[in-house]
Amino acid sequence: MSELLAKVRGLADAAKKAARAVALAPASVRDRALRSAAAALRRDEAAILAANAEDLTAARAKGLAEAMVDRLRLDHGRLEAIAAACEEVAGLPDPVGEVIEEWTRPNGLRIVKRRVPIGLVAIIFESRPNVTVDAAALCLKSGNGCVLRGGSEAIRTNLALAASFAAGLREAGLPGEAVTLLPFTDREAVPALGSLRGVVDVIVPRGGPGLIEAVSASARMPVIKHDAGICHVYVHAAADLAKATPVIINSKCQRPSACNAAETLLVDAAVAPALLPALARELSARKTEVRACPRSLPLMPGARAATEEDYRTEHLALILNVKVVDGLTAAVDHVETYGSHHSDSILTEDAAAAQAFLAQVDSACVYWNASTRFTDGGEFGFGAEVGISTERLHARGPMGIRELTTWKFEVSGDGQVRS
Repeated sequence: MSELLAKVRGLADAAKKAARAVALAPASVRDRALRSAAAALRRDEAAILAANAEDLTAARAKGLAEAMVDRLRLDHGRLEAIAAACEEVAGLPDPVGEVIEEWTRPNGLRIVKRRVPIGLVAIIFESRPNVTVDAAALCLKSGNGCVLRGGSEAIRTNLALAASFAAGLREAGLPGEAVTLLPFTDREAVPALGSLRGVVDVIVPRGGPGLIEAVSASARMPVIKHDAGICHVYVHAAADLAKATPVIINSKCQRPSACNAAETLLVDAAVAPALLPALARELSARKTEVRACPRSLPLMPGARAATEEDYRTEHLALILNVKVVDGLTAAVDHVETYGSHHSDSILTEDAAAAQAFLAQVDSACVYWNASTRFTDGGEFGFGAEVGISTERLHARGPMGIRELTTWKFEVSGDGQVRS
């Protein structure tokens, strides 16, 4: 066993033991720990922001793109939002022990399908330090322990956040090891963590294609992917253009570095001349680069020609692909060909067209007359999320506390035997 693997196993073993204590703790204790963690984050703000400043300096020295630097940045407002999310999660109904179904068989056996924690959840992520706390809070609320491995660019920030959260756990009488952040950034830590079958129960990667592939290739336990967000907004021929423009701008520009930001705008040919020139001015005012198809290029001054690769790219920046399409079928075909099954929206006043889009687009989240930016655990009322799953099994879309549970069957009898 390598030295690194031994270190990872030692930390994971301690987290697994702590996870058992969390699973057996009453909801009131877990909620008290979440509130204590929020208080600790606020109390430790100066130390956390100082650590973040060091990470930001190092990121710029490495030449990280501004979109990536923005993902990494914390300030008072963002840290307060992180702490408030802990309190919001504490206020959610407890999923542990919830009865999903119950029935009695003809032989008198009583069967109860009850929600229970998964166990030890490993979460591997890049850049965004808020994931450290969001993941810890959701795992704690759902009765799980977690092992976290963040990106090297945020190591100082993540360590400071995890230390504060662990302090909140201990203040509530729970083991701090229930939230364990790997304190090293070696790439080999990812396959090392993925090798711990029997210790780690599920692994959740959220990041770019390279990270997803590395985790999927090495993991010996179930993987729930948080994959790329190549999201679309489709303006249908029956769209209200006054309503559509703010939705488009919000989907692309409100936070372009987020995975739920729109990357491609599809516009029905019937409304393209009325929409695109004015939209080009709105996007230019927001310093957004437009990459346009041959049919939209003449309608959008300042745009450059889009390439095939643009439609397959998660830009994570103020760059928007624009394509004119001939109707709903063409729009759906484009989304299914180039999308990542994350979040896609139709803008229309035609209910039949909207229902057809919602039914035919096979994405985790589909929208009618709303921004794709709402794909978020907080916006869905989950408090936070550990990721946006683009998988089809167990969890799909924002992963909140219920998606971090599984179930077991409790069967009660009175001496029955099988004949």
